[in-house]
This record gives sequence, C-alpha cells and structure tokens, in this order.
Amino acid sequence: MSQDRPGRHDHTRADVAGGAHGHHTHTHGHHHISPEAGDRAIVAAVAVNLALTVAEFVGGLLSGSVALIADAVHNLSDALSLLIAWAARRIARRPTDAAMTFGYRRAELVAALINYTTLIVLGLWLVWEAIDRFLHPQPIAGGLVIAVAGLALAVDAITAALMFRLSKQSLNIRAAFLHNLADALGSVAVIFVGLAVMLFGWQIADPLVTAGIAAYILAMALREIRGVIRILMLGSPPDIDPHAVLAAMHAVPGVADVHHLHLWQISEHVTSLEAHVVVDAGTLAAVAATKKALRDMLAERFAIAHVTLDTETPAETCAGAAQRIGGRF
Repeated sequence: MSQDRPGRHDHTRADVAGGAHGHHTHTHGHHHISPEAGDRAIVAAVAVNLALTVAEFVGGLLSGSVALIADAVHNLSDALSLLIAWAARRIARRPTDAAMTFGYRRAELVAALINYTTLIVLGLWLVWEAIDRFLHPQPIAGGLVIAVAGLALAVDAITAALMFRLSKQSLNIRAAFLHNLADALGSVAVIFVGLAVMLFGWQIADPLVTAGIAAYILAMALREIRGVIRILMLGSPPDIDPHAVLAAMHAVPGVADVHHLHLWQISEHVTSLEAHVVVDAGTLAAVAATKKALRDMLAERFAIAHVTLDTETPAETCAGAAQRIGGRF
C-alpha cells in the first residue's frame, strides 16, 4: 500500500486553523449575525407568535372560522419550530469532544427535519379539517375573522423581519422562517375568507381557503425536506458534480488514478472529500507535493476544505479500484 501512510488522515491547513469550518462559496456574500444577536431575535419571534396564537384561537372560536383556527395552530407550530431552532443553534455551537468528533453541527439539521415533518403533519391535518367543513358547513362571523387575521399578518411581518437574515445562514432557521412565511400567506387567505363571507355570503370560502393553505404547506415542506434528508444521508452536495471533481483530480500532475471517491456534507456549510489516489511519484516529497496540489485545487475550484487522501503506488493499488465514485466501507 502507500509509502505515505501518515497522510492517510491528512487535512487541509484550513481545517487545522479553523476546526474544519470550511464554507461553500455561496455563503460568503452574507453578513453573518452574531450567535447571541441571532438567539435574541429568535426569542423575540417566539414571544410575538405565542401572543398571536392565543388571539387567533379565541377569534376562531368566537367567529366559528376553521380557517382562523387552522392559522392559529400553524402559528403555534411556528413558535414551537422557533424554540426547536433556538435550542439546535445552541447545541450546534458546542465544541467537538471524544463522543462527537465531528462536533454537534448536525443538531441544526435534525431540528430542520423535525420542523419540516411537523409542517407535513399539519398540512395533512388541515386537509382533513377542510373536508370535514365541506361536509358539515358552519356559519362564520366575517368581521371578526378579518380583524384577527389582520393582527396575525402584522405579527407575521414582524417575525419575518426578525428571521429573514438568519434564514440565509442556516437550513435550521430557514425551516422556521418558512413556517412563518406560510403563516403570512395563510393570514392573507383568511382575510379573503372574511371578505367573501361579509360581502357575498360565501361560507364555502372557508374550507376552500383551508384546503389551499394545506396544499401550499405540503408542497413547500416536501420540497424543502429533501435537501435536509440528502445531507443527513451523506449525499453529495447538489451543487457539486462528483464526476467533475473526479476529472479535476485526474488532471493534477502526478496523479495516475483516483478511485473510491466519497463526497458528502458534514453540515450544510462543510463539504468533505475522501479518496484513494494512485501517484506516479516515488519519493515522499513528490507524493506530498501532489497531495498539496490536489488539496489546493479542491479548495479553489469546489470550496472543499475537509480532505482525506489515501495515496497508493501503481503496484499497490487496492482491491476494488475500478469503483471510481463511492464504494463499500
């Protein structure tokens, strides 16, 4: 096997300096909010959403609007999703230890998975409520519906303002932000219900709008949850083509072959690569130079900063070298 066995777990200098905190290039354009300021913004958003939830529940019960009650339940889920996001952010900042050698960053991905799953369950529940209201219509007080939904829209706007910048930095916060965005659209829809009832007596608008809110929530959650599951399943980043990475590594001088290439994300901002590299050079200095050229290229072209390379000679290529991408562990 390799003449360069100490390099089997060789990482880039960026990893050594920054604890493997390499970021995709698409995150560099955002001005990051400090963790403490972000936490305070989330707590404020939780407080206003809990107050709104109480108001909407009371308004829904007094007016008889299932759409308003549905919006209240969704608002409650917003507050809970924000609490989960807040807890995950704090856990993710814990340093690595012997039990979690990769750190706790994936706590935020777990939180995002929980929040999207909750959105899907809520969407299905709203579908059931809409069907029930179609079969058993009930009178609605349109004026009260409009007043409470208008208050909800104002609170949704405040929450969105608090969460918008944070949502660009984290899948975890994005999941909570999309909860809020769905609520804002739901509030607009509920206002439409109130107007339809007051002006035209269209009681059927309530279950129709509820079904529309449910359809939007389900479509949004099912779309967004795929990215979270992909990371948790150690899938390759969607914006990096493994075949392009393989070809770029083959083009580096001194590289005879590359196989068993594994590409995955430790978290949404940290991409890792592991590969077996067959080198032409025979001296340790030449092998080290080839590995450095590979690491520099991967960091510059693909923003991959966490790299593990297992070097081999042409005479000592491992079994299964025909497996270019992937391979059994």
